[in-house]
Amino acid sequence: MLLLAVSAIWANNGHAQKKPLDHSVYDGWESIQERLVSNDGRWLVYTVNPQDGDGRLVLSSADKSYQLEVPRGYSASISANSRWVVFKIKPTYKETRDARIKKKKPDDMPKDSLGIVELGKLVVMKTPRVKGFKMPSDGGSWVAYQLEKALPDTSKKPAGPVKNPQADSLRKVVDSLTALLNKFPEKVQKKYLDEENSVGMDADEPSASAAGGNDTGSDLVWNNLADGSKKVFKNVTDFVTDKQGNKLAFKTVKNAKDSLSKSYVFAWDIAGSRLDTVMRGFNDVKNLALDEGGTQLAFVSERDSSAKALQKFYKLWYWKNGADSALAIADRNTKWKEENSTVSENGLISFSKSGQRLFFGVAPIVPPKDTTVPEFEKAQLDVWHYNDDYLQPFQLKNLDRELKRSYLAVFYPQDKTVIQLADKSLQDVRITGNGDGRWFWATDDRASRKASQWAGRGKADAYAIDPKSGARMLVKAGLDGVPFGASPAGENLVWYDYADKQYHTWVEGKEFVVSNGVKTALYDEENDVPDDPSPYGLMAWEKDGSTLYVYDRYDIWKLDASGAKAAECLTGGIARKDSLQVRFQNLNRDDNFVEKGKPYLFTLFNTKDKTSGIKWQTLGTDFSFNQQQRQTYPVRLANFVKAKDADMLSYSTETYQQSPDIRVSKPGDAAGRPLDGLVLCQPNPQQSQYNWGTAELVEWKAYTGKMTQGIVYKPEGFDPNKKYPLICYFYETLSDGLYGYIPPSPTPSRLNISFFVSRGYVVLAPDIHYRKGEPGQSAFDYIVSGARYLVKQGFVDSTKMGLQGQSWGGYQTAQLITMTPLFAAAWAGAPVANMTSAYGGIRWESGLNRQFQYEKTQSRIGATLWERQDLYLKNSPLFHLPKVQTPLVIMSNDADGAVPWYQGIELFTAMRRLDKKVWLLQYNNEAHNLVERRNRKDIQIREQEYFDWLLKGEAPAKWLKEGVPAVEKGRDYGL
Repeated sequence: MLLLAVSAIWANNGHAQKKPLDHSVYDGWESIQERLVSNDGRWLVYTVNPQDGDGRLVLSSADKSYQLEVPRGYSASISANSRWVVFKIKPTYKETRDARIKKKKPDDMPKDSLGIVELGKLVVMKTPRVKGFKMPSDGGSWVAYQLEKALPDTSKKPAGPVKNPQADSLRKVVDSLTALLNKFPEKVQKKYLDEENSVGMDADEPSASAAGGNDTGSDLVWNNLADGSKKVFKNVTDFVTDKQGNKLAFKTVKNAKDSLSKSYVFAWDIAGSRLDTVMRGFNDVKNLALDEGGTQLAFVSERDSSAKALQKFYKLWYWKNGADSALAIADRNTKWKEENSTVSENGLISFSKSGQRLFFGVAPIVPPKDTTVPEFEKAQLDVWHYNDDYLQPFQLKNLDRELKRSYLAVFYPQDKTVIQLADKSLQDVRITGNGDGRWFWATDDRASRKASQWAGRGKADAYAIDPKSGARMLVKAGLDGVPFGASPAGENLVWYDYADKQYHTWVEGKEFVVSNGVKTALYDEENDVPDDPSPYGLMAWEKDGSTLYVYDRYDIWKLDASGAKAAECLTGGIARKDSLQVRFQNLNRDDNFVEKGKPYLFTLFNTKDKTSGIKWQTLGTDFSFNQQQRQTYPVRLANFVKAKDADMLSYSTETYQQSPDIRVSKPGDAAGRPLDGLVLCQPNPQQSQYNWGTAELVEWKAYTGKMTQGIVYKPEGFDPNKKYPLICYFYETLSDGLYGYIPPSPTPSRLNISFFVSRGYVVLAPDIHYRKGEPGQSAFDYIVSGARYLVKQGFVDSTKMGLQGQSWGGYQTAQLITMTPLFAAAWAGAPVANMTSAYGGIRWESGLNRQFQYEKTQSRIGATLWERQDLYLKNSPLFHLPKVQTPLVIMSNDADGAVPWYQGIELFTAMRRLDKKVWLLQYNNEAHNLVERRNRKDIQIREQEYFDWLLKGEAPAKWLKEGVPAVEKGRDYGL
């Protein structure tokens, strides 16, 4: 009995000794990332990586009887015959870090290795210094990998400095001139001996790299995995494989040590072990492309220009298996739609699935750059014009893309014809049917580009393009909708029209409205922005193009493509009745369609209690939906991967308390019971050592009178009789994430929820629903009502409540503290403070004007600044700051590409002028959401110090009490 009592005491003490999370835990917290399943369903490959440090690649049998871990493995591929795994292996984290500290050059940095494992065995075959590898996806048991450039031979020490007679002669001249100038006054000496006038290489003299001296290529190794045989090809710079594993094509460059050597394009025939010479002697080859079976090869090449030529003209080359060499099939002399055009070096080259069409790009010939005027004498400016399609910032942001823009063209190998499909009027032609479609399609939005910058979208004329002739047929003029594209074989088109909120099809040249028999809304029922609601979307087409399936909020509707048959709800309305959102999961990597008589996976999501389930359903049969088949579970389900040739499914489950795992099951055995799947990996066992907490769904009546939902996160060992500090974190609607895992991590600037909950905070994440023109009041109605609801429950200290929001949440934080003194602390990341100045600003990450946000989307004003100036003023925190009593920390970064940096400055300087407690964190060269991990870690520490001070009574950190003067920057962070 005594022994049992002592054991119980030890057990209780062990539980009591759980630790709160601290900032040291972040780096080691793990997640499953890559997830692969072999075609035969016997093997799984996945990576488990910490947030920072060395991860591991795991090879596992589906029954878990075999598992092999490879430290630092990643980027894996499984052979088509399910026998081999090939992957890269990173250098150790320490090696790379040390090299960065030493500021080593890229060529001297630690390099990846290649790993090969025969599944079921424990031997890892490694090859050091591998740049990359490729494997055929659908056949063959081989891999091709390219080595890094060979390391210099350091075994022999040089006898002495290399003599350079020309350099020695120059040095003697310089020495003589220097001796002569030493006799002149100091001013004269300075003029001629200044660093800017020092003797050196002529600026126009080509460097070794410019002359191609460093572009030496490296070894390409073809490795037969079945028997271990290898073939090495020298001086390779690029290579491709076909999907079926019949061919390896690659290009080589001249050997820098051999003046007689040439550059080549080769094709290595796998079955015949034959090397075919496709081309020899060129300046440049780009965009090698093989068809799926490896019988055809295409690329662009430039052969005629000198190295210093200001203009270079590329040709499209085509090679077929058995040919002596590649043939030029298109160039600047080809008859294009627009004169003065040529084959683009930047256009994507690809074959259609059948191999009967070859796609490439055509572009206007750009005049050579004027070199007669030096750059330093040219004016540097941007000219903004009121008739420009797009503002200058948008044009400049997309400048490189536009300079490299090409227009789609097609070559037919059988009859040797070339047809240009796209041009300046129809710039982006979309292919269909994996390139073999009957019709391609495109839209012309030029007439509405200018207005789209404040309307959020523009109307466009939609066309069908005949890829055989290039002929165009107008499908819909002035389409204001969402084009979803074509049926699998490209015969029919479908789009959603905002005007009538219906789906339309184009079949055999005629337009049909195919969804007008559906009585429920096929568009967002909860839309709360001042714009037309978006459709729930297209699920899929049937293979023959006769039928398509679309979503409403809950259900799936079967629509006849020609509108001849009545619309059919697959569940008969049971999904809507039970608040179950049914969604299709496409597990086929190759098909973008569904077929009758085949089983498919559907997920179920209960919008009321946020639980999830799965359902296997054979399409075309009765969508039976009894109580057991619509069972959902208190988890989040994701990451579905099915074996291509076997009845095996992999997926993950997660909750707030359990990080995403990796599970397997046979669909026939565990249909609808995802929790019965075998767990192959559950990361983060160390979590059991720390206080965690719970996530619960709560409902209350908002100040609008409507019931709403939110998530309340409570600390582990929660005591309802205790008073806890509360932090409200919000954006728009978050309650669907009830079962989402939130790892402790240095976030881009969102609230680190699990961290604060572990340390004794209650966190509320309320849903917010908005009224047009009232974003501030809407936030108040839902956030404040939610906080007061929790106070009434008795476990929240009403004097210790805080707010934290980022971006749109940052704006709402700033606005709320002007409307109520309820909160003791507030933290606003990247907030808009002044809608009147932000309205005309630029989103620098995209170059877009911000007006559309206020008129049509998230900011929800619904009018221009001059139409409803009162709403812009009412919803701008800046104009109400005298009312503020809550201390505020602002994060506003000088490279923010979404919210103008000056918004944070306006807010800070105004509060400072009003003698309010305010701090501004400006992370240098940082974006809207923090990117650098070092900065993410820093803001987590400061956030904890801030809320602990004002909500827990801890002593304030130095940066809060005294600040950090610029002279202390980098020396004292004030933490």
